[in-house]
Amino acid sequence: MAAPVITDHQQQSRRRRILFENLTAYAFLAPALILLFVFGIYPVGFAFFVSLHRWRRFPGDYLGLSNYVQALDHLAYVLFFWMALALLFVAGRLLWRLWSQATERLPALSAIIPGIVNGAAVILLLNWVTILLPIILNIPQRIRGQERVPGLFMQQLVASFQFPEAVAAGSPFLLVAVIAIIVTFLWLRVVRSENRFNYLLWASGAAVAAAISFFTFQLTFTEVQTTIAEAQANGEALPIWSQVIFITLGVVALVAAYIVWQRALKQDSDRRFVAWVGVGLLLIIGGYLLVVQIPQALTNADPQVLRGLGITVLFALGTVPFQLAIGLGLAYLLFQNIRGKSFFRIVYFMPYIMPFVATSIVFQLIFSYRPTSIANHVLELFGIGAQKWLLEPTGILRLAFGSSVPEILAGPSLALIVIMLYTTWTYIGYDAVVFLAGLGNVAPELYEVARIDGASNWKMFRHITLPLLSPTTFFLSLIAIIGTFQAFTQIWIMRTPAAQSSVDTLGVYIFRVVQNTDPNMGYGSAVAFVLFGIILLLTIFQNRIMGSRVFYG
Repeated sequence: MAAPVITDHQQQSRRRRILFENLTAYAFLAPALILLFVFGIYPVGFAFFVSLHRWRRFPGDYLGLSNYVQALDHLAYVLFFWMALALLFVAGRLLWRLWSQATERLPALSAIIPGIVNGAAVILLLNWVTILLPIILNIPQRIRGQERVPGLFMQQLVASFQFPEAVAAGSPFLLVAVIAIIVTFLWLRVVRSENRFNYLLWASGAAVAAAISFFTFQLTFTEVQTTIAEAQANGEALPIWSQVIFITLGVVALVAAYIVWQRALKQDSDRRFVAWVGVGLLLIIGGYLLVVQIPQALTNADPQVLRGLGITVLFALGTVPFQLAIGLGLAYLLFQNIRGKSFFRIVYFMPYIMPFVATSIVFQLIFSYRPTSIANHVLELFGIGAQKWLLEPTGILRLAFGSSVPEILAGPSLALIVIMLYTTWTYIGYDAVVFLAGLGNVAPELYEVARIDGASNWKMFRHITLPLLSPTTFFLSLIAIIGTFQAFTQIWIMRTPAAQSSVDTLGVYIFRVVQNTDPNMGYGSAVAFVLFGIILLLTIFQNRIMGSRVFYG
Protein backbone atom coordinates (compact mmCIF):
# COMPACT_ATOMS: atom_id res chain seq x y z
CA MET A 1 0.00 0.00 0.00
CA ALA A 2 1.43 3.36 -1.05
CA ALA A 3 2.23 5.94 1.63
CA PRO A 4 -0.10 8.95 1.75
CA VAL A 5 1.17 12.04 -0.04
CA ILE A 6 1.52 15.14 2.15
CA THR A 7 0.73 18.29 0.23
CA ASP A 8 2.45 21.67 0.69
CA HIS A 9 -0.72 23.05 2.23
CA GLN A 10 -0.68 20.31 4.87
CA GLN A 11 3.00 20.96 5.62
CA GLN A 12 2.38 24.68 6.04
CA SER A 13 -0.63 23.98 8.25
CA ARG A 14 1.52 21.67 10.42
CA ARG A 15 4.26 24.31 10.73
CA ARG A 16 1.69 26.93 11.75
CA ARG A 17 0.28 24.59 14.38
CA ILE A 18 3.75 23.87 15.79
CA LEU A 19 4.59 27.58 15.82
CA PHE A 20 1.31 28.39 17.55
CA GLU A 21 1.92 25.69 20.17
CA ASN A 22 5.44 27.02 20.82
CA LEU A 23 4.21 30.61 21.12
CA THR A 24 1.46 29.51 23.50
CA ALA A 25 3.95 27.62 25.65
CA TYR A 26 6.31 30.61 25.81
CA ALA A 27 3.37 32.91 26.62
CA PHE A 28 2.55 30.75 29.65
CA LEU A 29 6.23 30.64 30.64
CA ALA A 30 6.75 34.39 30.19
CA PRO A 31 5.64 35.46 33.72
CA ALA A 32 7.91 32.87 35.34
CA LEU A 33 10.82 33.86 33.08
CA ILE A 34 10.29 37.54 33.90
CA LEU A 35 10.29 36.80 37.63
CA LEU A 36 13.40 34.63 37.23
CA PHE A 37 15.19 37.46 35.46
CA VAL A 38 14.06 40.25 37.81
CA PHE A 39 14.68 38.41 41.09
CA GLY A 40 17.36 35.91 40.03
CA ILE A 41 19.59 36.88 37.13
CA TYR A 42 19.38 40.68 37.37
CA PRO A 43 20.49 40.98 41.05
CA VAL A 44 23.55 38.84 40.35
CA GLY A 45 24.46 40.86 37.27
CA PHE A 46 23.86 44.16 39.06
CA ALA A 47 25.97 43.07 42.04
CA PHE A 48 28.82 42.22 39.68
CA PHE A 49 28.39 45.58 37.92
CA VAL A 50 28.50 47.47 41.23
CA SER A 51 31.55 45.49 42.36
CA LEU A 52 33.58 46.89 39.46
CA HIS A 53 33.01 50.52 40.56
CA ARG A 54 33.75 52.85 43.43
CA TRP A 55 30.21 52.94 44.71
CA ARG A 56 29.38 54.72 47.94
CA ARG A 57 25.89 56.17 47.99
CA PHE A 58 25.99 56.92 44.27
CA PRO A 59 27.89 55.40 41.31
CA GLY A 60 31.55 56.36 41.14
CA ASP A 61 34.59 55.65 39.02
CA TYR A 62 35.28 52.34 37.30
CA LEU A 63 37.79 50.32 39.34
CA GLY A 64 38.02 47.05 37.45
CA LEU A 65 39.07 44.21 39.76
CA SER A 66 40.38 46.46 42.54
CA ASN A 67 37.60 45.55 44.98
CA TYR A 68 38.22 41.84 44.42
CA VAL A 69 41.97 42.29 44.84
CA GLN A 70 41.35 44.17 48.09
CA ALA A 71 39.31 41.22 49.36
CA LEU A 72 41.33 38.26 48.00
CA ASP A 73 44.67 39.75 46.90
CA HIS A 74 46.19 37.89 43.90
CA LEU A 75 43.75 34.99 44.25
CA ALA A 76 41.18 37.29 42.63
CA TYR A 77 43.12 37.08 39.35
CA VAL A 78 43.14 33.29 39.61
CA LEU A 79 39.38 33.16 40.13
CA PHE A 80 38.64 35.46 37.20
CA PHE A 81 41.00 33.42 35.05
CA TRP A 82 38.98 30.33 36.01
CA MET A 83 35.75 32.17 35.28
CA ALA A 84 36.97 32.92 31.76
CA LEU A 85 37.98 29.27 31.30
CA ALA A 86 34.59 28.11 32.58
CA LEU A 87 32.75 30.37 30.12
CA LEU A 88 34.96 29.11 27.30
CA PHE A 89 34.14 25.56 28.37
CA VAL A 90 30.40 26.37 28.29
CA ALA A 91 30.77 27.74 24.76
CA GLY A 92 32.59 24.58 23.69
CA ARG A 93 29.92 22.34 25.25
CA LEU A 94 27.15 24.20 23.43
CA LEU A 95 28.97 23.90 20.11
CA TRP A 96 29.58 20.20 20.77
CA ARG A 97 25.88 19.73 21.49
CA LEU A 98 25.08 21.57 18.29
CA TRP A 99 27.33 19.16 16.39
CA SER A 100 26.57 15.87 18.17
CA GLN A 101 22.79 16.18 18.48
CA ALA A 102 22.16 17.58 15.02
CA THR A 103 20.04 15.34 12.82
CA GLU A 104 21.18 17.36 9.80
CA ARG A 105 24.73 18.72 9.82
CA LEU A 106 24.36 21.58 7.33
CA PRO A 107 21.34 23.29 8.99
CA ALA A 108 23.00 22.89 12.38
CA LEU A 109 26.30 24.42 11.25
CA SER A 110 24.54 27.22 9.42
CA ALA A 111 22.99 28.28 12.76
CA ILE A 112 26.41 29.60 13.74
CA ILE A 113 25.92 32.63 11.46
CA PRO A 114 22.72 33.98 13.11
CA GLY A 115 24.11 32.80 16.44
CA ILE A 116 27.16 35.08 16.09
CA VAL A 117 24.98 38.04 15.09
CA ASN A 118 22.60 37.40 18.01
CA GLY A 119 25.56 37.07 20.37
CA ALA A 120 26.95 40.40 19.14
CA ALA A 121 23.56 42.02 19.77
CA VAL A 122 23.44 40.64 23.32
CA ILE A 123 27.00 41.84 24.08
CA LEU A 124 26.23 45.31 22.70
CA LEU A 125 23.05 45.37 24.80
CA LEU A 126 25.05 44.57 27.93
CA ASN A 127 27.55 47.27 27.01
CA TRP A 128 24.75 49.81 26.52
CA VAL A 129 23.15 48.90 29.85
CA THR A 130 26.46 49.15 31.75
CA ILE A 131 26.99 52.66 30.35
CA LEU A 132 23.39 53.80 30.72
CA LEU A 133 22.77 52.44 34.21
CA PRO A 134 25.19 54.75 36.12
CA ILE A 135 23.75 57.75 34.25
CA ILE A 136 20.22 56.82 35.35
CA LEU A 137 21.30 56.07 38.92
CA ASN A 138 22.97 59.49 39.12
CA ILE A 139 19.65 61.29 38.55
CA PRO A 140 19.33 62.12 42.30
CA GLN A 141 22.73 63.79 42.10
CA ARG A 142 21.80 65.79 39.01
CA ILE A 143 18.53 67.09 40.42
CA ARG A 144 20.05 68.05 43.77
CA GLY A 145 19.37 71.74 44.41
CA GLN A 146 16.73 71.98 41.66
CA GLU A 147 13.12 72.85 42.31
CA ARG A 148 11.04 69.69 42.64
CA VAL A 149 8.36 70.06 40.00
CA PRO A 150 6.07 67.34 38.59
CA GLY A 151 7.72 65.38 35.81
CA LEU A 152 11.28 66.33 36.82
CA PHE A 153 12.39 62.72 37.24
CA MET A 154 10.86 61.66 33.90
CA GLN A 155 12.61 64.56 32.17
CA GLN A 156 15.94 63.48 33.59
CA LEU A 157 15.22 59.84 32.73
CA VAL A 158 14.58 60.73 29.10
CA ALA A 159 17.64 62.98 29.09
CA SER A 160 19.77 60.07 30.35
CA PHE A 161 19.22 58.26 27.06
CA GLN A 162 20.50 61.33 25.18
CA PHE A 163 23.90 61.55 26.90
CA PRO A 164 26.70 61.30 24.29
CA GLU A 165 28.16 58.13 25.82
CA ALA A 166 24.73 56.50 26.00
CA VAL A 167 23.99 57.39 22.36
CA ALA A 168 27.43 56.13 21.29
CA ALA A 169 26.73 52.76 22.93
CA GLY A 170 23.03 52.52 22.01
CA SER A 171 23.31 53.23 18.28
CA PRO A 172 25.51 50.20 17.46
CA PHE A 173 23.25 48.00 19.56
CA LEU A 174 20.11 49.11 17.71
CA LEU A 175 21.83 48.59 14.34
CA VAL A 176 23.13 45.12 15.19
CA ALA A 177 19.79 44.18 16.83
CA VAL A 178 17.94 45.00 13.59
CA ILE A 179 20.49 43.00 11.59
CA ALA A 180 20.15 40.09 14.03
CA ILE A 181 16.35 40.08 13.68
CA ILE A 182 16.58 40.11 9.87
CA VAL A 183 19.28 37.41 9.71
CA THR A 184 17.44 35.19 12.19
CA PHE A 185 14.13 35.60 10.34
CA LEU A 186 15.74 34.75 6.98
CA TRP A 187 17.55 31.76 8.48
CA LEU A 188 14.34 30.42 10.01
CA ARG A 189 12.61 30.81 6.63
CA VAL A 190 15.37 28.96 4.77
CA VAL A 191 16.08 26.19 7.28
CA ARG A 192 13.10 23.86 7.66
CA SER A 193 14.53 21.50 10.26
CA GLU A 194 12.26 20.73 13.20
CA ASN A 195 15.18 21.35 15.58
CA ARG A 196 16.13 24.72 14.12
CA PHE A 197 15.10 26.61 17.28
CA ASN A 198 17.43 24.42 19.36
CA TYR A 199 20.24 24.97 16.86
CA LEU A 200 19.72 28.71 17.02
CA LEU A 201 19.60 28.73 20.83
CA TRP A 202 22.79 26.66 21.18
CA ALA A 203 24.70 28.71 18.63
CA SER A 204 23.60 32.03 20.17
CA GLY A 205 24.46 30.81 23.70
CA ALA A 206 27.90 29.65 22.53
CA ALA A 207 28.57 33.03 20.92
CA VAL A 208 27.56 34.94 24.07
CA ALA A 209 29.61 32.66 26.35
CA ALA A 210 32.67 32.91 24.10
CA ALA A 211 32.39 36.72 23.92
CA ILE A 212 32.06 37.11 27.69
CA SER A 213 34.97 34.70 28.14
CA PHE A 214 37.10 36.83 25.82
CA PHE A 215 36.26 40.04 27.70
CA THR A 216 36.94 38.34 31.04
CA PHE A 217 40.34 37.15 29.78
CA GLN A 218 41.05 40.65 28.52
CA LEU A 219 40.01 42.26 31.82
CA THR A 220 42.12 39.84 33.85
CA PHE A 221 45.16 40.22 31.59
CA THR A 222 44.93 44.02 31.63
CA GLU A 223 44.56 44.19 35.42
CA VAL A 224 47.46 41.79 35.99
CA GLN A 225 49.76 43.67 33.63
CA THR A 226 48.86 47.00 35.24
CA THR A 227 49.55 45.63 38.73
CA ILE A 228 52.89 44.12 37.65
CA ALA A 229 53.91 47.39 35.95
CA GLU A 230 53.10 49.39 39.10
CA ALA A 231 55.10 46.95 41.23
CA GLN A 232 58.08 47.13 38.86
CA ALA A 233 57.97 50.93 39.01
CA ASN A 234 58.35 50.64 42.79
CA GLY A 235 61.22 48.17 42.45
CA GLU A 236 59.16 45.10 43.37
CA ALA A 237 58.43 41.83 41.58
CA LEU A 238 55.00 40.19 41.63
CA PRO A 239 54.83 36.53 40.48
CA ILE A 240 51.12 36.82 39.64
CA TRP A 241 51.17 34.83 36.39
CA SER A 242 53.18 32.00 37.95
CA GLN A 243 50.64 31.83 40.80
CA VAL A 244 47.77 31.75 38.30
CA ILE A 245 49.39 28.95 36.31
CA PHE A 246 50.59 26.87 39.29
CA ILE A 247 47.30 27.08 41.22
CA THR A 248 45.32 26.24 38.08
CA LEU A 249 47.51 23.23 37.32
CA GLY A 250 47.24 22.12 40.95
CA VAL A 251 43.44 22.21 40.88
CA VAL A 252 43.44 20.35 37.55
CA ALA A 253 45.72 17.70 39.06
CA LEU A 254 43.40 17.25 42.06
CA VAL A 255 40.37 16.92 39.79
CA ALA A 256 42.27 14.40 37.68
CA ALA A 257 43.17 12.50 40.87
CA TYR A 258 39.48 12.23 41.74
CA ILE A 259 38.68 10.91 38.24
CA VAL A 260 41.53 8.40 38.48
CA TRP A 261 40.28 7.23 41.89
CA GLN A 262 36.79 6.67 40.46
CA ARG A 263 38.31 4.56 37.68
CA ALA A 264 40.43 2.64 40.18
CA LEU A 265 37.31 1.57 42.05
CA LYS A 266 35.92 0.03 38.85
CA GLN A 267 38.97 -2.17 38.18
CA ASP A 268 38.59 -5.93 38.56
CA SER A 269 42.29 -6.74 38.63
CA ASP A 270 44.34 -6.03 41.76
CA ARG A 271 47.33 -4.94 39.67
CA ARG A 272 45.28 -2.43 37.72
CA PHE A 273 43.69 -1.17 40.93
CA VAL A 274 47.13 -0.61 42.54
CA ALA A 275 48.40 1.07 39.34
CA TRP A 276 45.44 3.45 39.17
CA VAL A 277 45.73 4.24 42.88
CA GLY A 278 49.44 4.97 42.43
CA VAL A 279 48.71 7.40 39.60
CA GLY A 280 46.04 9.03 41.76
CA LEU A 281 48.45 9.48 44.68
CA LEU A 282 51.04 11.06 42.39
CA LEU A 283 48.42 13.48 41.09
CA ILE A 284 47.33 14.32 44.63
CA ILE A 285 50.91 15.02 45.72
CA GLY A 286 51.60 17.11 42.63
CA GLY A 287 48.34 18.98 42.98
CA TYR A 288 49.02 19.72 46.65
CA LEU A 289 52.52 21.03 45.89
CA LEU A 290 51.03 23.41 43.35
CA VAL A 291 47.95 24.44 45.33
CA VAL A 292 50.13 25.52 48.29
CA GLN A 293 50.65 28.69 46.25
CA ILE A 294 47.20 29.81 47.45
CA PRO A 295 48.39 31.13 50.87
CA GLN A 296 51.04 33.21 49.06
CA ALA A 297 48.35 34.58 46.76
CA LEU A 298 46.31 35.59 49.84
CA THR A 299 49.17 37.41 51.62
CA ASN A 300 47.57 40.87 51.42
CA ALA A 301 43.93 39.76 51.36
CA ASP A 302 41.40 41.40 53.66
CA PRO A 303 41.80 39.50 56.97
CA GLN A 304 38.16 40.09 57.87
CA VAL A 305 37.04 38.40 54.63
CA LEU A 306 39.22 35.37 55.34
CA ARG A 307 38.10 35.27 58.97
CA GLY A 308 34.44 35.59 57.94
CA LEU A 309 34.85 32.76 55.44
CA GLY A 310 36.48 30.55 58.08
CA ILE A 311 33.67 31.26 60.56
CA THR A 312 31.11 30.49 57.84
CA VAL A 313 32.75 27.11 57.18
CA LEU A 314 32.85 26.33 60.92
CA PHE A 315 29.20 27.36 61.23
CA ALA A 316 28.22 25.03 58.37
CA LEU A 317 30.26 22.11 59.74
CA GLY A 318 28.80 22.61 63.21
CA THR A 319 25.15 22.72 62.16
CA VAL A 320 24.43 20.78 58.94
CA PRO A 321 25.57 17.27 60.01
CA PHE A 322 23.91 17.53 63.42
CA GLN A 323 20.59 18.90 62.23
CA LEU A 324 20.37 16.21 59.52
CA ALA A 325 21.33 13.39 61.90
CA ILE A 326 18.98 14.51 64.68
CA GLY A 327 16.20 15.21 62.19
CA LEU A 328 16.57 11.74 60.70
CA GLY A 329 16.58 10.16 64.16
CA LEU A 330 13.45 12.03 65.23
CA ALA A 331 11.70 11.17 61.97
CA TYR A 332 12.54 7.49 62.38
CA LEU A 333 11.17 7.49 65.93
CA LEU A 334 8.04 9.45 65.01
CA PHE A 335 7.41 7.09 62.10
CA GLN A 336 6.94 4.20 64.51
CA ASN A 337 3.52 3.25 65.84
CA ILE A 338 3.66 5.22 69.11
CA ARG A 339 1.03 7.14 71.02
CA GLY A 340 0.71 10.87 70.44
CA LYS A 341 3.04 10.92 67.44
CA SER A 342 0.95 13.64 65.76
CA PHE A 343 1.40 15.83 68.85
CA PHE A 344 5.16 15.27 68.88
CA ARG A 345 5.38 16.06 65.17
CA ILE A 346 3.74 19.43 65.81
CA VAL A 347 5.97 20.12 68.83
CA TYR A 348 9.20 19.39 66.93
CA PHE A 349 8.10 21.48 63.94
CA MET A 350 7.13 24.54 66.02
CA PRO A 351 10.68 25.99 66.36
CA TYR A 352 10.88 26.25 62.57
CA ILE A 353 7.72 28.34 62.27
CA MET A 354 8.37 30.53 65.33
CA PRO A 355 9.86 34.02 64.68
CA PHE A 356 13.63 34.24 65.01
CA VAL A 357 13.35 37.26 67.32
CA ALA A 358 11.21 35.47 69.90
CA THR A 359 13.15 32.20 70.00
CA SER A 360 16.56 33.91 69.94
CA ILE A 361 15.61 35.98 73.00
CA VAL A 362 14.68 32.76 74.81
CA PHE A 363 18.08 31.28 73.91
CA GLN A 364 19.81 34.44 75.10
CA LEU A 365 18.12 34.02 78.46
CA ILE A 366 19.02 30.32 78.63
CA PHE A 367 22.67 31.02 77.78
CA SER A 368 23.00 34.20 79.80
CA TYR A 369 26.39 35.01 81.33
CA ARG A 370 24.82 35.26 84.79
CA PRO A 371 25.56 32.37 87.18
CA THR A 372 21.82 31.92 87.66
CA SER A 373 21.14 31.13 83.98
CA ILE A 374 19.84 27.69 83.05
CA ALA A 375 22.94 26.74 81.04
CA ASN A 376 25.30 27.66 83.90
CA HIS A 377 23.14 25.74 86.37
CA VAL A 378 23.50 22.65 84.16
CA LEU A 379 27.28 23.11 84.07
CA GLU A 380 27.38 23.30 87.86
CA LEU A 381 25.93 19.78 88.02
CA PHE A 382 29.10 18.56 86.27
CA GLY A 383 31.43 20.68 88.35
CA ILE A 384 32.14 23.23 85.61
CA GLY A 385 32.20 26.95 86.40
CA ALA A 386 29.86 29.51 84.90
CA GLN A 387 30.59 30.59 81.31
CA LYS A 388 30.03 33.89 79.50
CA TRP A 389 28.42 32.09 76.52
CA LEU A 390 27.35 34.75 73.99
CA LEU A 391 29.90 37.17 75.45
CA GLU A 392 32.84 34.77 74.97
CA PRO A 393 34.97 35.33 71.82
CA THR A 394 37.58 32.69 72.72
CA GLY A 395 37.66 29.38 70.87
CA ILE A 396 36.38 26.37 72.78
CA LEU A 397 39.67 24.46 72.50
CA ARG A 398 41.53 27.40 74.00
CA LEU A 399 38.98 27.57 76.79
CA ALA A 400 39.50 23.88 77.48
CA PHE A 401 43.29 23.57 77.13
CA GLY A 402 44.57 27.10 77.65
CA SER A 403 46.46 29.60 75.51
CA SER A 404 48.97 26.94 74.40
CA VAL A 405 46.53 26.05 71.61
CA PRO A 406 47.34 28.08 68.45
CA GLU A 407 44.72 30.57 67.33
CA ILE A 408 44.16 28.73 64.05
CA LEU A 409 43.31 25.54 65.99
CA ALA A 410 41.20 27.22 68.69
CA GLY A 411 37.95 26.17 67.04
CA PRO A 412 34.69 28.11 67.02
CA SER A 413 34.09 30.58 69.81
CA LEU A 414 31.71 29.74 72.62
CA ALA A 415 29.37 32.46 71.32
CA LEU A 416 29.31 30.79 67.91
CA ILE A 417 28.62 27.41 69.54
CA VAL A 418 25.48 28.87 71.13
CA ILE A 419 24.31 30.17 67.74
CA MET A 420 25.04 26.75 66.23
CA LEU A 421 22.89 25.10 68.90
CA TYR A 422 20.10 27.56 68.23
CA THR A 423 20.27 27.01 64.45
CA THR A 424 20.30 23.22 64.85
CA TRP A 425 17.34 23.37 67.25
CA THR A 426 15.43 25.57 64.80
CA TYR A 427 15.82 23.38 61.72
CA ILE A 428 15.69 19.81 63.05
CA GLY A 429 11.88 19.97 63.02
CA TYR A 430 11.81 20.91 59.36
CA ASP A 431 14.29 18.16 58.51
CA ALA A 432 12.26 15.64 60.54
CA VAL A 433 9.05 16.49 58.67
CA VAL A 434 10.74 16.11 55.27
CA PHE A 435 12.37 12.84 56.37
CA LEU A 436 8.94 11.62 57.49
CA ALA A 437 7.64 12.24 53.98
CA GLY A 438 10.56 10.23 52.61
CA LEU A 439 9.97 7.37 55.05
CA GLY A 440 6.35 7.23 53.92
CA ASN A 441 7.52 6.41 50.40
CA VAL A 442 9.50 3.32 51.48
CA ALA A 443 7.53 0.17 50.64
CA PRO A 444 6.64 -1.85 53.82
CA GLU A 445 7.10 -5.06 51.84
CA LEU A 446 10.86 -4.48 51.84
CA TYR A 447 10.97 -4.56 55.64
CA GLU A 448 8.77 -7.67 55.75
CA VAL A 449 11.07 -9.54 53.38
CA ALA A 450 14.10 -8.44 55.38
CA ARG A 451 12.55 -9.64 58.65
CA ILE A 452 11.82 -13.02 57.07
CA ASP A 453 15.49 -13.25 56.10
CA GLY A 454 16.45 -12.52 59.70
CA ALA A 455 17.72 -8.97 59.30
CA SER A 456 18.05 -6.92 62.49
CA ASN A 457 16.58 -3.42 62.88
CA TRP A 458 20.00 -1.85 62.36
CA LYS A 459 20.62 -3.79 59.15
CA MET A 460 17.18 -2.83 57.82
CA PHE A 461 17.91 0.81 58.64
CA ARG A 462 21.39 0.62 57.12
CA HIS A 463 20.58 -1.27 53.93
CA ILE A 464 16.95 -0.29 53.24
CA THR A 465 16.01 2.97 54.95
CA LEU A 466 19.18 4.99 54.33
CA PRO A 467 19.57 4.10 50.61
CA LEU A 468 15.89 4.81 49.87
CA LEU A 469 16.12 8.09 51.82
CA SER A 470 19.13 9.25 49.80
CA PRO A 471 17.04 11.60 47.58
CA THR A 472 15.59 13.24 50.70
CA THR A 473 19.01 13.44 52.37
CA PHE A 474 20.51 14.93 49.22
CA PHE A 475 17.79 17.60 49.05
CA LEU A 476 18.03 18.54 52.72
CA SER A 477 21.84 18.66 52.72
CA LEU A 478 21.82 20.87 49.63
CA ILE A 479 19.31 23.29 51.17
CA ALA A 480 21.08 23.24 54.55
CA ILE A 481 24.53 24.04 53.14
CA ILE A 482 23.18 26.91 51.04
CA GLY A 483 21.21 28.19 54.04
CA THR A 484 24.16 28.11 56.43
CA PHE A 485 26.42 29.97 54.02
CA GLN A 486 23.68 32.60 53.65
CA ALA A 487 22.81 32.67 57.37
CA PHE A 488 22.35 36.14 58.76
CA THR A 489 19.19 36.75 60.80
CA GLN A 490 19.83 34.56 63.84
CA ILE A 491 23.52 35.53 63.92
CA TRP A 492 22.78 39.25 63.73
CA ILE A 493 20.16 39.01 66.50
CA MET A 494 22.31 36.96 68.90
CA ARG A 495 25.71 38.57 68.30
CA THR A 496 27.05 40.81 71.06
CA PRO A 497 29.79 43.48 71.05
CA ALA A 498 31.74 41.43 73.59
CA ALA A 499 31.99 38.50 71.18
CA GLN A 500 33.77 40.83 68.73
CA SER A 501 33.89 39.35 65.25
CA SER A 502 34.08 35.72 66.40
CA VAL A 503 30.52 35.11 65.18
CA ASP A 504 30.57 37.31 62.08
CA THR A 505 30.13 35.07 59.07
CA LEU A 506 30.81 36.38 55.59
CA GLY A 507 27.16 37.40 55.21
CA VAL A 508 27.30 39.48 58.41
CA TYR A 509 30.55 41.11 57.30
CA ILE A 510 28.99 42.07 53.96
CA PHE A 511 26.07 43.68 55.81
CA ARG A 512 28.47 45.63 58.02
CA VAL A 513 30.37 46.91 54.99
CA VAL A 514 27.29 48.21 53.17
CA GLN A 515 25.47 49.52 56.29
CA ASN A 516 28.15 51.43 58.15
CA THR A 517 28.36 55.21 58.34
CA ASP A 518 30.39 55.32 55.11
CA PRO A 519 28.88 52.46 53.06
CA ASN A 520 31.13 50.88 50.47
CA MET A 521 28.65 49.32 48.06
CA GLY A 522 31.29 48.36 45.51
CA TYR A 523 33.46 46.45 47.95
CA GLY A 524 30.44 44.87 49.64
CA SER A 525 29.12 43.72 46.26
CA ALA A 526 32.53 42.23 45.41
CA VAL A 527 32.56 40.20 48.63
CA ALA A 528 28.92 39.22 48.06
CA PHE A 529 29.78 38.03 44.57
CA VAL A 530 32.64 35.97 46.04
CA LEU A 531 30.16 34.39 48.47
CA PHE A 532 27.78 33.72 45.58
CA GLY A 533 30.59 32.00 43.69
CA ILE A 534 31.45 29.82 46.69
CA ILE A 535 27.81 28.76 47.12
CA LEU A 536 27.53 28.06 43.39
CA LEU A 537 30.68 25.90 43.40
CA LEU A 538 29.51 24.01 46.49
CA THR A 539 26.14 23.37 44.84
CA ILE A 540 27.77 22.11 41.63
CA PHE A 541 30.22 19.97 43.61
CA GLN A 542 27.42 18.49 45.71
CA ASN A 543 25.34 17.74 42.63
CA ARG A 544 28.27 16.04 40.92
CA ILE A 545 29.54 14.07 43.94
CA MET A 546 26.47 13.33 46.05
CA GLY A 547 23.98 13.42 43.18
CA SER A 548 25.66 10.44 41.54
CA ARG A 549 25.16 8.42 44.72
CA VAL A 550 21.46 9.10 45.10
CA PHE A 551 19.31 6.00 44.76
CA TYR A 552 15.85 6.68 43.32
CA GLY A 553 14.57 3.10 43.54
